[in-house]
Amino acid sequence: METIDFGPATSAVAHLVRGVRDDQLGAPTPCPDYTVGDLLDHLGGLAIAFRDAATKDTPPGGAQPQADGASLDDGWRGRIAADLDALAAAWRNPAAYAGMTMAGPIEMPGEVAALVALDEVVVHGWDLARATGQDYAPDEGVVLASLGFAQSFEVPEGVTDGPFGAPVAVPADAPALDRLAGATGRDPGWTP
Repeated sequence: METIDFGPATSAVAHLVRGVRDDQLGAPTPCPDYTVGDLLDHLGGLAIAFRDAATKDTPPGGAQPQADGASLDDGWRGRIAADLDALAAAWRNPAAYAGMTMAGPIEMPGEVAALVALDEVVVHGWDLARATGQDYAPDEGVVLASLGFAQSFEVPEGVTDGPFGAPVAVPADAPALDRLAGATGRDPGWTP
C-alpha cells in the first residue's frame, strides 16, 4: 500500500481545534454523546493512539482514547494540534503500513489502521466544524479515501447499525464530504 499523506487532513483539523472558543466547550456535536470538549479530548487521544499504531509503539493492551472534556489541560489547543502533526509524520513512514499493529484495544493490519485513523480525523473534523460553526474543506483525496473505507463495511444481516451508527441516506451526487457524513451515521444538514 502507498503511504497516505495525512498532512492536509491533520492540518485542517488542527486549524479547527485552534479556532474553538472556550465558551463552545459545552456545546453539542453531531456525536450525540459528545460535547465539543469531549470531542476535542477524543481527537487528542486518537491522535496519540494512531501515532503509536503507526510506530508500533503502543502501550501494553493498547490504550483507548477517552472523551471527557473535563480532562482538557490549559494548553489543549497547542497540544492537540501538535499531536495531530505527529500523527501525520508517523504515517509518512512506509514501515507504518507493514504487519500488524494495535489501535486502541484492537489489533489490525497497519494498512487498515491507517484508513481507520484517516477516517477518524476527517469525520471528527467535520463534527468539530459543524459544532463550532467553522468552515471545513478537507482535501478531496482524503475525503474520498475515508468514504471508500466507511462504505467498505458490510453490516451483518439483522444488525441495524454499522460501525459508525446507522447510515443516513444521502444522494449519490452529493458532495463527497456529505456522503462521508451520511456513511458514518451523520446528517449532513446537522446544526447545533
